[in-house]
Amino acid sequence: MPSIKRKTAGFTVIGLMSGTSLDGLDIACCEFTRKGKTWNFDIKAADTIQYSISLAEKLAKAHLMPAEEFWRTHVEFGQFCGTEVKKFIQAKRLKPMLVASHGHTVFHQPENGFTCQIGDGAQIAVHSGLLTICDFRSTDLALGGQGAPLVPIGDTQLFSEYDACLNIGGIANISFVKRNKVLAFDICPTNFLFNFYAARQGKKFDRDGEMARAGRVYKMVLNQMDKLDYYHTEGYKSIGREWIEQEVISLLERNGLSIEDKQATCVEHAAQQIAKVLNTHKIKRLLITGGGAYHSFLLERIKAYTKCRLILPDKKIIEYKEALIFAFLGLLRYENKVNCLSSVTGAKKDNSGGAVYLP
Repeated sequence: MPSIKRKTAGFTVIGLMSGTSLDGLDIACCEFTRKGKTWNFDIKAADTIQYSISLAEKLAKAHLMPAEEFWRTHVEFGQFCGTEVKKFIQAKRLKPMLVASHGHTVFHQPENGFTCQIGDGAQIAVHSGLLTICDFRSTDLALGGQGAPLVPIGDTQLFSEYDACLNIGGIANISFVKRNKVLAFDICPTNFLFNFYAARQGKKFDRDGEMARAGRVYKMVLNQMDKLDYYHTEGYKSIGREWIEQEVISLLERNGLSIEDKQATCVEHAAQQIAKVLNTHKIKRLLITGGGAYHSFLLERIKAYTKCRLILPDKKIIEYKEALIFAFLGLLRYENKVNCLSSVTGAKKDNSGGAVYLP
């Protein structure tokens, strides 16, 4: 790894995140300082760059594209990310040492040995002018792991004051420490479903869960969702778009529910699945981040099933925690330190994942 001269004791890193909910590109400039084995952080600046209708459609349909169009989109998205990073650091007058990009997940099939997050790292490096680290999941898959979840090492090192961290994005995922072992996994689909059905009504999302609140929970459909094999599988597991479309959406579409009733049933399903995990592992203090933290109806329904204290941090942490953590993972990769834990992915060993591109 090439060395980078730093004028301060901290490490300033740009983190990029594009989630399955297609809210836009999250950019966070984060400063990390280390005291002994303890890491501290400060989000110096952050922004979300909304996708154009054209780009959002490409990202949403990338899994259906022929090879040449897919690869063109991969390159174009990398150019977009790199260009936006350069504009961001110039506007904010920042001097980051590197960019760490999660990319946008198109395929995630660990059972078949592959995953794919588009956003060409070479394009990001050249257009941003910064060393770029991306493709964080592939090494773990090569080692037999799920390649997910990746955030636990950041959760445990940056947010250790909480019993667990729950991120409610397109998919709800949780991480916590139990008997000195880090555990983490995807719980269930959340915003992916909520936004999917909001779009049917011409909306980007279901603000405060208003559509869901107006709907009716269909217990028969709820029971069918709860019986899906994923929820009865122990050990290492993660959810991809493919599973949501094939198992969950297909189930909902077969039952002829109204959009409001689908929203209500999806929220109830998510609330029960999340609460079940909290209760099973006796979580008392839970940090909640991600777009779903603003879904007041979902939080109400979670509270109905658990006594766990739900803690919402400030807006910057709610909206940019994943970008923050990918910045942290990039820093760990830069230092050739472990950034992916076999205890949560099932890989043969802990590893330091991420491909490195020079500008």
